[in-house]
Amino acid sequence: MSSIPKNIPDCTIFLLAKAYQSAHGLFKAQLQPYGLTNMQHLVLEGLWYQEGITAAELSKLLILDKATLSGILDRMEDSGWISRVRDDVDKRLIRLYPAQKANQLKNDLIQLRIDTNEKLLSDFTPEEKIIFKRLLRVLI
Repeated sequence: MSSIPKNIPDCTIFLLAKAYQSAHGLFKAQLQPYGLTNMQHLVLEGLWYQEGITAAELSKLLILDKATLSGILDRMEDSGWISRVRDDVDKRLIRLYPAQKANQLKNDLIQLRIDTNEKLLSDFTPEEKIIFKRLLRVLI
């Protein structure tokens, strides 16, 4: 990570944007060999956490608007990462599941996320990591 020039104003929005760019770019590069985007990885982790949930439930879990999620799910289904299955009891509901391809790479992809998080926060002390994550949650 590069340091911010001293002539840049102490602007929280700017700093958050630059931190996002750094984190997003780092993880994007790690996911590229798998053909996944950061958001698609987030969807997979959500489905591994709560397999068989609906798109509406996943939207709430991941704090994503339904329109954005819908396009992501379409692309993931087309590329074989997820499957949509009509509910046996309530035929109106479509349940989401990670596809075999995703499940075969589950451990690798979760470890990739863990490793990237560790790399991103490698200059933080354990206490700073806890405080940083707590502050991010407050902003959300």
